[in-house]
Amino acid sequence: MKTNWFICRSTSLLISGLLMSYILSSQAPFINIIPKPVNLITKKNSFIYDHNTVMLYDSNIPGIVPIADIIVNQLSITKVNTPARKNYISLSIDKKIVNPEGYKMDVNRNFIRITAKTTAGLFYGTQSLIQLINFNTRENKIPALEISDSPAFPYRGMHLDVSRHFAPVDFVKKYIDLMSKYKFNKFHWHLTDDQGWRIEIKKYPRLTEIGAYRDSTLAGRYSEIPRKFDKTRHGGFYTQEEIKDIIDYAGERFVEIIPEIEMPGHCMAALAAYPEYACTTSPVSVWPIWGVSEDIFCPTEETFTFLTDILSEVADLFPGKYIHIGGDEVPKKRWKESSFCQELIKKENLKDEHELQSWFIKRIEKFVNSKGKTIIGWDEILEGGLAPNAVVMSWRGEAGGIEAAKQKHNVIMTPGSYCYFDHYQSLDPGEPVAIGGYTSLEKVFSYKPIPEELLKSQSKYILGAQANLWSEYFTTTKQVEYMAYPRAIALSEVLWTNSAKRDFSNFIKRIIPHQRYLKQKGLNISDHLINLEHKTINTGSKVLFTINAPAGIDTRIFYTKNGAIPDPEALVYRDSIVITNDSKIKYQAYFNDTPLYPVYNADFKMHMGAGKKIELKNKPAEQYAKGGNEVILNGIMASTDRYSDKEWLGFLDTDFEGTIDLETPDYIDQVKMRFYNYNHVGIFTPREIEIYGSKDKADFKMIGGMKLANFRDSNILDANIRIFDKKRYRYVRVIVKNSEFAKEYQKNQVQKYNWLFIGEIVIE
Repeated sequence: MKTNWFICRSTSLLISGLLMSYILSSQAPFINIIPKPVNLITKKNSFIYDHNTVMLYDSNIPGIVPIADIIVNQLSITKVNTPARKNYISLSIDKKIVNPEGYKMDVNRNFIRITAKTTAGLFYGTQSLIQLINFNTRENKIPALEISDSPAFPYRGMHLDVSRHFAPVDFVKKYIDLMSKYKFNKFHWHLTDDQGWRIEIKKYPRLTEIGAYRDSTLAGRYSEIPRKFDKTRHGGFYTQEEIKDIIDYAGERFVEIIPEIEMPGHCMAALAAYPEYACTTSPVSVWPIWGVSEDIFCPTEETFTFLTDILSEVADLFPGKYIHIGGDEVPKKRWKESSFCQELIKKENLKDEHELQSWFIKRIEKFVNSKGKTIIGWDEILEGGLAPNAVVMSWRGEAGGIEAAKQKHNVIMTPGSYCYFDHYQSLDPGEPVAIGGYTSLEKVFSYKPIPEELLKSQSKYILGAQANLWSEYFTTTKQVEYMAYPRAIALSEVLWTNSAKRDFSNFIKRIIPHQRYLKQKGLNISDHLINLEHKTINTGSKVLFTINAPAGIDTRIFYTKNGAIPDPEALVYRDSIVITNDSKIKYQAYFNDTPLYPVYNADFKMHMGAGKKIELKNKPAEQYAKGGNEVILNGIMASTDRYSDKEWLGFLDTDFEGTIDLETPDYIDQVKMRFYNYNHVGIFTPREIEIYGSKDKADFKMIGGMKLANFRDSNILDANIRIFDKKRYRYVRVIVKNSEFAKEYQKNQVQKYNWLFIGEIVIE
């Protein structure tokens, strides 16, 4: 077949976006491509584009025209029919390249050539070229270089939950477009849950007529007591025509869409529309709150007909390889109470309800496989036995993924501590409300998807990883953007670039122009490129306030002690800040002359116990003692967010007993204590507080106390214990007795924890 070549001549130098140069020298320009190419060699000279520049590609290659149009649109190029020998950009296929998503790029003074094994590789090479144009041009010069690049993992995913809060079609496209610019190739679309059903199923219209809308939504944090609701109708769904349009849009960007249809749990929206498929006759509504509902699908023949009908339409609609069927957080109470389920367990010779869930998943898998698809399930599908061909998505840490890989099942890693982007990304108290947790940009960047526990023969089952964005607290699409970026950019490098070639300080240098460019384009990207963390050290007479920045980042930190916003004229942080009285510390990092947000703060209220040492009889839980035992005597009051605030100490199933050395005897008027309260996850306020005093640490006398009733009015309890013995004491012993209410509360709860969270102990 004769090859038809299209030649494109530049008619304009209108370059959309920010043209920035981070050139360190003419011989070694600093290249701002993200994710970082696997192999990159810089050379002398540059490619200069002007009105004579032309572009060359083979129009017979399927799918190449939209890829070429990316450059056409970027440079405002017009097509002509004149061949070129120099000053051109070319796209071509090279079957010798091994990785199907890999590409090569050669830039010199005469041309830019991008070659790849497939059009997917050409697309990724083009994305790298666009970044070079946006961030590495100087006077229309693109630095000469050679790139040989390919991804470390075949699965590079981003997830979006549209069930809790609906996202319009235009935003879903924007989300996919942003993904593709950073070489993600899988979009996990969470379409159904307790709070909403978002996909049109023609055979069951009530799924969207009823299941797509709820009459009210929880306002504020799930943990806030008492709970409040906005009493506003919320909802929406995607028609099948809209979904087809989104699929086509994603396909042009080499993004495969993976739909998720939750089962057997997280299905209240479906049961609200079709209650006959539940295990109870009690009315079910689309859920207005978050968390885990006890209502699940009942595994009757009628239910399986209902679900397979739905999956048939889903399989016909989505051309990709995978269908995600959920399988997570499935309470077994309804199945335990169901005579039908108990008879089914006996009939199928199953051990218990966990094996019933496995039986359920295996039956669904068999049907999905018959449609030419593979199921993905959250790691709970391991419980009771893994379905034969299932892919496991490991979210409760990495243990599920490790076990699945050892069983020779493919795995997608998405552990909450690294990949849940609904977590806070900063310790800044001004952050918008999030579900909890703390996952910084640096933490995401540090992730290694292949666990060390796996043998080399087992590690091949790790397909990659993805970030999850659950939308309980994403009430607007702007908030989705804020939580996703820049952390998604960090994850893109984790999944594309070999871990041995990753360097966080180098990444920060490269991401700054990306952040500015995306802001200029209207993206609500977060400013949290690096996170400073402070720590306090009690010396016995004062508090030392220390600030830590990520290692290897060339930053300067400025601070004030009077609450003023710091700038380069403020005090320069060096080793530590001495705190001896009430202070309002504010501090901020600068990279070169660029301020890195946010401005951090720590308010100190000094008291007799601040800066003093404490001996604990029982150790706090390791995960809730990251600030050290003496954070409860550092003068900083613990905030209402136990997840991101290191000022709490957490004790599991044990009382608190601490002895404080005031160093010199003194009169004590009162002791104030702060406690956290969140019964749903097993955190309770104490039943009793006892205060003892001693002059010599040998003989302790009770000098104050308080009994507490069950407390459920709010998340914070501040207790004020008056001291009735007005004598001088050097040592103060505080005993806090754990709740007994926990046992009563937890009778019907899945979680049986009895946590005691203690904030500052204020001695006055």
